[in-house]
Amino acid sequence: MVWTETTERQNDCSPTGTPGPLEKPPMTIAAYCRVSSRHQKADGQVSEINKWLVAHGYDDQQVSWFIDKESGKTLRRPEFERLQREIFAGKVGTIIVWKLDRLSRRLRDGVNLLADWCERGLKIIVITQQIELNGAVGRMIAALLLGLAEIELEYRAERQAAGIEVAKKRGIYKGRKKGTTKGEPQRAKELRAKGLKVSEIAQAMATSKRTVQRYLAA
Repeated sequence: MVWTETTERQNDCSPTGTPGPLEKPPMTIAAYCRVSSRHQKADGQVSEINKWLVAHGYDDQQVSWFIDKESGKTLRRPEFERLQREIFAGKVGTIIVWKLDRLSRRLRDGVNLLADWCERGLKIIVITQQIELNGAVGRMIAALLLGLAEIELEYRAERQAAGIEVAKKRGIYKGRKKGTTKGEPQRAKELRAKGLKVSEIAQAMATSKRTVQRYLAA
């Protein structure tokens, strides 16, 4: 038998002469980041995820990035919805996040979301908590972590309200100035100048004492 280009093409086809099934394209790795407002940057999350990708030998061309600047209290976020469309289309095999609460701040939403992803066979990697979530055990761990994130969110809101109440009683709380954000060093310095302690400023700004000290030193 003489081997020809025609013979090679025929061997690549089914017995009926029609093309055989095409191979599925490789699955994309989706890197998802989220910050809570448009004034914040996701650079830190992007940097940490990139370090993880390099350390584990992944190519940049394998990765698609999805970055939201929206609250984690809702799943109606532009980039998250785009990610969901990619998942539903079967284009994503692995999802990488910096921290689990970047996906959702609500326990019910987060658990339902991860349950759906696990059922679709997706692998979810959370780099700061050094865990991979898939299957029943993954859903159980995710439920615990999301529950803790929701508790922390509620506790932070309570601390902020308590700090504001203290400032009001002392007659020095006037609310946030238009166009400012709670993370600005200037606001921390203004509260300090009005006599608030570092712990009281941290409560009023819903942040840590270490962050307040960094703001005051800026």
